[in-house]
Amino acid sequence: MTQTPPQRYLRIMLDDQRLQLIEQGEPRLEYPVSTGAAGPGERDGSGCTPRGWHRIRIRIGAGCPLNTVFVGRRPTGEIYSAALAADAPGRDWILTRILWLTGLEPGRNRGGAVDTLRRYIYIHGCPDSEPMGVPASHGCIRMRNVDLVELFDQVDTGMPVLIR
Repeated sequence: MTQTPPQRYLRIMLDDQRLQLIEQGEPRLEYPVSTGAAGPGERDGSGCTPRGWHRIRIRIGAGCPLNTVFVGRRPTGEIYSAALAADAPGRDWILTRILWLTGLEPGRNRGGAVDTLRRYIYIHGCPDSEPMGVPASHGCIRMRNVDLVELFDQVDTGMPVLIR
């Protein structure tokens, strides 16, 4: 990625636990998020959120109902509910939509033991009961489902994403 930021990109601020859609250098949309409880980092198996420049490789879930449950990036046919959660305590819920990220910086977040794509790092929905604004995920960027649907409709495959 070049030193000059692109005209339109997503910026995820780990310190602030915020995601912004940037256009022409200015935030157009902003949302609270929850990133890795283990903090920032790129190593496979670390549970950390990778830093640096990425891009959206694949958009998954267009048209799915709110709270659709995904496993292996495929809808299971389930819709998240408190009863479903009670039947599967401790499950890491991936809901509503998935924006699968791939790193753009070889040696930092692309390739080998630091490859964001192979680590299955997503921007995805989570249960509304999960906290936002605090690191609590296993490395992904969690969002409120209604926020994610709004964002999903504003982004395309290939859009740059800066995590810092």
